[in-house]
Amino acid sequence: MTILVTGGAGFIGSNFVLDWLAQSDEPVLTLDALTYAGNRENLASLAGDARHTFVHGDITDRALVDRLMAEHRPRAIVHFAAESHVDRSIHGPGAFIQTNIQGTFTLLEAARTHWQSLADEAKAAFRFLHVSTDEVYGSLAADAPAFTETHPFEPNSPYSASKAASDHLVRAWHHTYGLPVLTTNCSNNYGPYHFPEKLIPLMIVNALAGKPLPVYGDGQQIRDWLYVKDHCAAIRRVLEAGRLGETYNVGGWNEKANIDIVKTVCALLDEMQPSAEGPYARLITYVKDRPGHDRRYAIDARKLERELGWKPAETFETGIRKTVRWYLDHPDWVLRVQSGAYRDWVATQYQA
Repeated sequence: MTILVTGGAGFIGSNFVLDWLAQSDEPVLTLDALTYAGNRENLASLAGDARHTFVHGDITDRALVDRLMAEHRPRAIVHFAAESHVDRSIHGPGAFIQTNIQGTFTLLEAARTHWQSLADEAKAAFRFLHVSTDEVYGSLAADAPAFTETHPFEPNSPYSASKAASDHLVRAWHHTYGLPVLTTNCSNNYGPYHFPEKLIPLMIVNALAGKPLPVYGDGQQIRDWLYVKDHCAAIRRVLEAGRLGETYNVGGWNEKANIDIVKTVCALLDEMQPSAEGPYARLITYVKDRPGHDRRYAIDARKLERELGWKPAETFETGIRKTVRWYLDHPDWVLRVQSGAYRDWVATQYQA
């Protein structure tokens, strides 16, 4: 038995692969295109592990995906592969259409062909789990109830629109062809191996380097925060027992304003690695807000708890402490992912 994990060298995908093999001997086939945020170093601890096979390739390459299906005969596909940064989608939406929509379509068609070739017992056991985002639901007013699985899709960025499209494709392949699919929509993840263009790792990395900590607009944008290992546990549970064709929201029950996240990171760094120049909060710099910036996301994850017994193990306070500690303990990883292209991107994106 084998599972295929797409995007398994990215942030959430690599955490999932590492956690899976820490708890199971079932082999994992990882497929990743290694674009800017994909990093084989995330999986370095699996070097030489016979349970793990890595393939450098693109989910839009149908011939490659078909070959991998035929050779490895996976009993499940866990689909993480996606372009996922809103800011990048604003500057270059084409890559998001290609990977998130065309790539998901290609994968669904390859999975359908593979699934239809299976014997009855294996066919009944097969699963296609699509990992998506709460951003497909749009933005919430301050006093609005949190997103449930039946909230209408109202995507507001090229990124979230492309993910909403992929969610619709997955649903359609279930209802039209009977493909046994599951979908999860998660809130903002944080934790180890997070590429330092996203809020929390960017704040940690910039603070340690004495650089400005860029905060969009007034910093009052609210997000629900989910520790990545809790997310991985939720995906394993949905894969194991989720009802076919269903969507499950995965959230951390941690609504926080961006500016409060930044101040929390600064306080932890003051405690763990104080700067001779003074408190890290001195580096907070407000910058022009990004276009169409959603004001609030919030996830209602009660369905997942009610039906499958999952709830997060970490509070935000425990999870953020573990995250800051990880970055302090892995300066070499941070240094190696900060290429010249990454530095140019940050300089362009966060002009005060």
